Amino acid sequence: MIRGIFDFLRGSRTPPVVPPRQKLFFDEAPDHIYAIGDVHGCDDTLGRLEDLIFEDSRKRDGTKWLVMLGDYVDRGPKSASVMDRLTSRPRADIKRICLAGNHEDVMLDFFQNPSADHRWLDFGGLETLYSYGLHKIPSNRRVLKNALLSHFPDEHLTFLETLPSLLSVPGYCFVHAGIRDGVALADQDDADLLWLRPEEDKKNVATSEFVTVHGHTPVSDVEIGTGRINLDTGAFMSGILSAVRLSGRNEPEIIQCG
Repeated sequence: MIRGIFDFLRGSRTPPVVPPRQKLFFDEAPDHIYAIGDVHGCDDTLGRLEDLIFEDSRKRDGTKWLVMLGDYVDRGPKSASVMDRLTSRPRADIKRICLAGNHEDVMLDFFQNPSADHRWLDFGGLETLYSYGLHKIPSNRRVLKNALLSHFPDEHLTFLETLPSLLSVPGYCFVHAGIRDGVALADQDDADLLWLRPEEDKKNVATSEFVTVHGHTPVSDVEIGTGRINLDTGAFMSGILSAVRLSGRNEPEIIQCG
């Protein structure tokens, strides 16, 4: 299935060999973790959700992390603004960790291979181009790539290239899409972490060792199930961006903004 997606996006050619993304493992968890689902260019909503999270965090003692679960670009109207926000320091005493989503991978793939039959623009990329100030889209894809790069800050490209694919702390694993059952976290394939759907591997996020917090598969309401939490509430369609606060042994608390 995952290979089929790449075939669709890249005209059935074999994807290039790219270095694996970093996976982050921590022996200790912070006192509070806030995780945010798929943003997809909805910067205004993200700003309001951050306000709620920062207000909540000021009421709580201890260390705090903000984990972004990927898919910052495409589909929504303000991908460039989202990238500006995420490449700047957060406005509160909180550590922010951003993970890679499949849309970041597809955008990078276009930069590496701007072929005439690449489908990034049909995958939400057109809205991203508009957000970077490109409204006249050249038909030649290599000309388009160069035009985009001329509008694309270096720190945005570095950000895309260096996003980790997994974050693990005691009790929780954070990824964009899902994990493959029976595979150690250190050995998980980036393609699975960024593209896997829960229905493709029924056990892919069910484990007694930790809860997997992910996005990627849109749901009408945040799903808190056995071994997993799905935070993708389709912000670019529904207008609702969702987050969860995880505080020690307390029950997960949902924070939403629409």
